[in-house]
Amino acid sequence: MKIAFTSMLLVASLASAFAENWPSFRGPTRQGLSMERELPLSWSAESNVVWKTEIPGQGWSSPVVWGDRVIVTTATDEGTKCRVICVDRKSGKIAWNKEVFEQVPRRKESKNSYATPTAATDGQHVFVVFGDGSMAALTMGGEIAWTNRDVKFYSRHGLGASPLVYSNLVIMPFDGSNPISAAGVYPKVSDEEKLGWQIPWDKSFIAALDTKTGKRVWTATRGMSRIAHVSPILVDDGEKDILVSGAGDRVQGFNPLTGAQLWSAYAQGEGVTPSPVFGDGRLFASSGFEKTTLRCWSLAEAKGDITTNALEWEGKKGVPTQPSPIYVKPYLYAITDGGIATCFAPDDGEIIWQERVGGNHSASPVYADRRIYFLSEEGETTVISVGSQFKVLAKNPLKEKCQASIAISQGQLFIRGEKNLYCIGKK
Repeated sequence: MKIAFTSMLLVASLASAFAENWPSFRGPTRQGLSMERELPLSWSAESNVVWKTEIPGQGWSSPVVWGDRVIVTTATDEGTKCRVICVDRKSGKIAWNKEVFEQVPRRKESKNSYATPTAATDGQHVFVVFGDGSMAALTMGGEIAWTNRDVKFYSRHGLGASPLVYSNLVIMPFDGSNPISAAGVYPKVSDEEKLGWQIPWDKSFIAALDTKTGKRVWTATRGMSRIAHVSPILVDDGEKDILVSGAGDRVQGFNPLTGAQLWSAYAQGEGVTPSPVFGDGRLFASSGFEKTTLRCWSLAEAKGDITTNALEWEGKKGVPTQPSPIYVKPYLYAITDGGIATCFAPDDGEIIWQERVGGNHSASPVYADRRIYFLSEEGETTVISVGSQFKVLAKNPLKEKCQASIAISQGQLFIRGEKNLYCIGKK
């Protein structure tokens, strides 16, 4: 059974006849691409800000937008209370603020939070995941529809991946590590604690829950892999929809309705964060930390082990370890954690241009109207034009720490800072 992904995008992207929603991490395509036009080019903390709303607690989940609802998650009370917040898009006022459950905070990296996974919505419900692996669904009015706390997640890094909605399923990867001696300090850790982190193990999995009930529908196992924070994407290879999900040491394709593994590739690296991107039959993925490499596979006849037989090229220069790359035909773009932007030729990985944007980068870039937006941790968004020549169109400082990715909807940009949520554009 095939559910055409392009049809799903059409439904998911229309908030009205003139604007698109941003229903999940990296938008309707989950690849950072927007069809919107006439978006703001220039702004600052004092100009072109429609509204600025303080968000309580801490969370690095990105905003999602459906109609006039802008939704983020947060963890308050030192990370123990898990909350979902809905902000009115027009006024910036908090429409509702719902606590869904409490969690026990465990070890995480300093850049992570206890509310990092970005929500996903199908327009009927909002699906959320928090640091301990607990999941919940809320109505668009803020009422809890269900909770599922079956997963007792631990990762030395914390939880950073985001869920995906497909058909009647909400799909979430859990690529953690062994919770032995969770308070261990580098480098004095046991071999047991290294399992799933530095030593591959077979305990990572992907879970698919029924969107209406929250019950587990299928579980997909990876085989040997390691810790990661990769948000999955959906691709159409011309014959079927494929769930593409990466982990430490692995990039894999699954049947999104059953969880059956279709193919797998080895890509050495742990703590993998960038989501893969897909275009013109090619899959592009970064291997994260360790032997950091950008690889391109052809999915035309992908089956079984595609580590080498479907590999078209690999490169080690300009490879991101946190921000996801972005494919805007005819080029692939990426930005490193240290602010080096690169434009690649997708057929062979040749570097078309490479320039320093500046700043430190965790957020994944977004594209709209022939522009790419790079948001730095320092809160400055550098806007460049797409193409074979590097051209900066604007630099826009908000002067607030930012790690979440930008959302785009109805001619506006939504940027989450450490303390505030911003709506950028015209009123």
